[in-house]
Amino acid sequence: MEHQKILVLDFGGQYNQLIARRVRDLGVYSDLKSCDMTVEEISAYAPVGIIFTGGPNSVYDENAPHIDKRVLELGIPVLGICYGAQLIAHTLGGEVEHAEKSEYGKREFSFVKESPLSEGIPARSVCWMSHTDRIIAVPAGFEVLASTESCPVTAYGSSERRIYGVQFHPEVVHSEYGNQLLKNFLYHVCGARGDWTMKNFVAEQVARLKEKIGDKKVLCAMSGGVDSAVAATLVHRAVGKNLICVFVDHGLHRKDEPEEVMSVFRDGLGMNLVKADAADLFLDALAGVTDPEEKRHIIGKLFIDVFEKEAKKIGAVDYLVQGTIYPDVIESGKGKSAVIKSHHNVGGLPSVVDFKEIVEPLRDLFKDEVRKVGTELGLSDGIVWRQPCPGPALAIRIMGEVTREKLATLREADFIFRDEIAKAGLMRDIWQYFAVITDSKTVGVQGDFRTYENVIALRAVTSVDAMTADWARIPYDVLEKVSNRITNEVKHANRIVYDITSKPPATIEWE
Repeated sequence: MEHQKILVLDFGGQYNQLIARRVRDLGVYSDLKSCDMTVEEISAYAPVGIIFTGGPNSVYDENAPHIDKRVLELGIPVLGICYGAQLIAHTLGGEVEHAEKSEYGKREFSFVKESPLSEGIPARSVCWMSHTDRIIAVPAGFEVLASTESCPVTAYGSSERRIYGVQFHPEVVHSEYGNQLLKNFLYHVCGARGDWTMKNFVAEQVARLKEKIGDKKVLCAMSGGVDSAVAATLVHRAVGKNLICVFVDHGLHRKDEPEEVMSVFRDGLGMNLVKADAADLFLDALAGVTDPEEKRHIIGKLFIDVFEKEAKKIGAVDYLVQGTIYPDVIESGKGKSAVIKSHHNVGGLPSVVDFKEIVEPLRDLFKDEVRKVGTELGLSDGIVWRQPCPGPALAIRIMGEVTREKLATLREADFIFRDEIAKAGLMRDIWQYFAVITDSKTVGVQGDFRTYENVIALRAVTSVDAMTADWARIPYDVLEKVSNRITNEVKHANRIVYDITSKPPATIEWE
């Protein structure tokens, strides 16, 4: 049975991926597509409901995105959020104006009329506003449902047409009952049955992969990261020994990662997993190199060379597995067909493998859903909640030249940081956290001796999609434990600093 679908039309707002994720969290499959979909394409897609997202434009701007009025005449329930709400009003003959006073941040609003959207929500609650324009007159046949002191039309709708608009952002956590409002739209307005679960996904994908692949041969480049690990485990459950995984040990991994990958996937799950030992090759090639782009180029080329050598031993395969996930698809074309994701942040991998077709079993999933699938497949928290790591791994978390000594220091410092975050129960609250060795040296005193070592920086951020990020407010006592442990337990560590820069202006990684 095909899943019911909610179509989220993207008008350029900053929370658009979050809207799609919230819908899925509530048990209904959602797709984020470009707002330029035609009415014919939308009708053929056959969603049970449509959500218009927010966006940076004014409906009166010359180049502002608009919607074909016929979309609102399909009989499909529609919810407009912020710009989406203004667009519905404007399209159907309501009135939108530039407000004298913008509304940003938390605002208290009141329901002035009951509707399917208000079920289970108090008459007064807090929402998150982010707008300059506002609706001052609703279209004929619509009613005002909620308001704030400065925004007379905070929510409006027509129960007969099943079309609603809200000026605030229910998808963000700052809107107290935002999830409830979205749930009301999905279940009370759209009549969704809530059939999107990761248990169902696993069962369906395994069945599809069995039917598609049968007894043919499949190859996967296993990095040890969450995406490739879950993708490989899913395919392995479907085809068993017909899957061959190659793990390139380039000597730049975090502490104990190569050993853990082999232990979990080869020894524990019985995967046909080949390890290519290439640490000396990579480290010798990186000797004396300090420019981060040159490091990336060297690592990328060598990774492809090593993988190609192993692939030639295996010979022709029918399928190549890649851990492409939904944000990769969205970012490559706003929901349209994706370009092939180059594995491990290095381009050109598919060109060195003799294969017929790419298999991407996770391409419809957000990162948090991938983790849930991993848990459903029986993978441990250590694998499922493993911290993201860039393709060049620790090489771009060492400023300047990569040496064996610096790698050893960084592995231990990074391990301690991650260990203390886990002990503090914060590992699921922080998007990403890691240690960096800077190329700045400072004087220290350890025992009765003067030391002169590279400063170690700690980086931790909170984020929704990694496009923007804020530095994580880790409790001081946790930072203190991390600093004390690193300076006491790790050689060549005498000073620890904490990075409190958001993205933008900084990036999450240092190089």
